[in-house]
Amino acid sequence: MTSALLSPAPLADLDTAALREAHAAFAQAYDELKAAGLALDITRGKPSADQLDLSNDLLHLPDGAYRDAAGTDLRNYGGPNGLPELRAIFADALRVPVAQLLALGNSSLTIMHDTIAQALIHGVPGGELPWGRQSISFLAPVPGYDRHFTILERFGIRMIPVPMNEDGPDVEAVASLLAADDSIKGMWCVPVYSNPTGAVYSEEVVRALVSMPAAPDFRLFWDNAYAVHHLSDDRPAPIDVLALAAEAGNPDRPLIFASTSKVTFPGAGVAFFGASEANVAWFQHNAAAQSIGPDKLNQLRHVQLLKDADGLSAHMEKHRTILEPKFAAVDTAFRERLAPWGAGTWNAPKGGYFVSLDVLDGSAKRAVQLAKEAGIAVTPAGATFPYGDDPRDANIRIAPTFPPVEELRTALDGLCTAILLAEAETLLAGRD
Repeated sequence: MTSALLSPAPLADLDTAALREAHAAFAQAYDELKAAGLALDITRGKPSADQLDLSNDLLHLPDGAYRDAAGTDLRNYGGPNGLPELRAIFADALRVPVAQLLALGNSSLTIMHDTIAQALIHGVPGGELPWGRQSISFLAPVPGYDRHFTILERFGIRMIPVPMNEDGPDVEAVASLLAADDSIKGMWCVPVYSNPTGAVYSEEVVRALVSMPAAPDFRLFWDNAYAVHHLSDDRPAPIDVLALAAEAGNPDRPLIFASTSKVTFPGAGVAFFGASEANVAWFQHNAAAQSIGPDKLNQLRHVQLLKDADGLSAHMEKHRTILEPKFAAVDTAFRERLAPWGAGTWNAPKGGYFVSLDVLDGSAKRAVQLAKEAGIAVTPAGATFPYGDDPRDANIRIAPTFPPVEELRTALDGLCTAILLAEAETLLAGRD
């Protein structure tokens, strides 16, 4: 071990000779990492097999039953709004009245995609023209969720980045953009444990978002994907965005989306849509041309598994027991491997599925490339920005949920080696 490694110090503070010594040591450690022949993947926020096992009862439910509480035969057509019993289980967590919460198919991403498609074709309540007959833009808080960006890019909708703070998007930036550009028709929001920063929107930020002047057909796409995905006892109180919007005189502004994808089985769960009465009626009218009703038997399975709001909470506590050590492993790895070298800053989220890591500007793509070449797959650098373009080349999204803890620790250790080597390379290049 070199003297540089015996006495870690912020890489940027090292003189050139010491930095070269550290770089040589990192390169040697990286060569050893590549020789290990790893094949590890921390790219996407998927539930682990242990988490999926928590919902295995769904595989034999519904248990001899096929009627809801009202006696409706759920094997048949109909019921486009979904089971009232299931909507009641999630209504409190999402802060949406049962009558304004629809339980639909298996994917909230599909609902978001279709909502934008319907707005492009037909427009939304309060708008004079369909979105597709206008030049439209969306605000995109960054770092953000790559699949949100993919939907907009697919439809050719221009994205305007907005900085994220710990309590939500920069509302001054949002207000300034809305005032200057009436083409802005929407904004992505992940209000609780935002992907990937873990930010939780404050009530002050939410009040600002629902009240600031905007086009009458401007919509907040409120993707409340992690509303019940807590990792600690310090839990944010749910914010009733619909009530705040109505109070501000803009009841139609929020469109709320959620699903059970990370509650039960991804791809075999239930998605939800909530909104004002006018927006719900608009959605129902458009959806009637697509489907006569969702899979109500699957919804009944979920009712029988979760039972009620308390059952949902108890189920999510089981998820927490599995996930909490994995997020702790991320924090430990970065504190032990990166912090002594002044390499990287990261969040320690209290919920959700991701950790956001910022490395030295100009180093993220190189670090991810080095990790990949060593057999460690990480979400591509830049994925958390529109068009995959992180102007600082600094952000890396960490998804610790899927692998077993020991595999995760190995992957994180290897990633740290790649980051240290990438940062040392970047710093040395700047001194040549």
